[in-house]
Amino acid sequence: MDIGLVGLGRMGAGIARHWLRDGHRVVGHDLDKAATAELADEGLEPVEDLTALVAALPAPRTVWTMLPAGPPTREVNAHLEEALQPGDLLIDGGNTHFPESVARAARCRDRGLRFLDVGTSSGLLGRAEGYCLMVGGDPDLAAEMMPILQSIAPEGGCRYVGPSGAGHYVKMIHNGIEYGLLEAYAEGFEVLKASAYDLDLPAIAELWRHNSLVQSRLLDLLAGKLDDDPELSKFSDYVEDLGTGRWAVLEAIDRNVPAPAMTAALLTRLRSRQETSFGGQVLSALREEFGGHVVNRPNGPVA
Repeated sequence: MDIGLVGLGRMGAGIARHWLRDGHRVVGHDLDKAATAELADEGLEPVEDLTALVAALPAPRTVWTMLPAGPPTREVNAHLEEALQPGDLLIDGGNTHFPESVARAARCRDRGLRFLDVGTSSGLLGRAEGYCLMVGGDPDLAAEMMPILQSIAPEGGCRYVGPSGAGHYVKMIHNGIEYGLLEAYAEGFEVLKASAYDLDLPAIAELWRHNSLVQSRLLDLLAGKLDDDPELSKFSDYVEDLGTGRWAVLEAIDRNVPAPAMTAALLTRLRSRQETSFGGQVLSALREEFGGHVVNRPNGPVA
């Protein structure tokens, strides 16, 4: 099958390689010329821009975008909505906020285009093992495209989850759960590190990987990092979020669903980006005022 792929970064490159291994023709575009050249050596056909990508594909065309959520995805998909022809298929495999996917699906229908939103998980691990795919859109169209979807997924790792927007909705909640799991590991290992015992954290992480109730793919990754560097010395405690976790929290609030673990995990990430918390300063000032508690100022504690 002929497939256009826009976005050849960490996940897009892995997707391209799976398709190429299965004998699909992949026409790709990315602003990173080095990434494009590397894949060209493996069989991908590079093009300079989106216009050339559309021109290089036979009708009806299939174009998959694998780009960061927000402006990059909006701008590229808006261009493709104009450039593609009736009967062509546009697939968004990024982390787009699901209401945008619902709106994009409606615009595509008005133009005679077809559209699928595909939540894509596995990160860098997908390069070797395949990607977990959550497919939203028309069920008949999803069934038609299963051969190219299953080409990049492990067995059992690709499923139709609902109408337009559902793929990105399910991925959004997936990422909210991920936030909570990551925070639980972070807190647990911080307590272990602060313990009065001289604990071997890499050994404990490795131990828990073997049939404990907290074993997981995330623990596997952490065990590897701790084994390489038990102090995690090259990492700061600044933690970014890319939108999906906060969208999951806002959705929980909109649905009147208590989601304290996801919410706390998101707020912890926000706190990690503050060098100084004014809220913390307010607390210290009040504690000093009403109770005479020690206040740790930059030049040392003041009683």
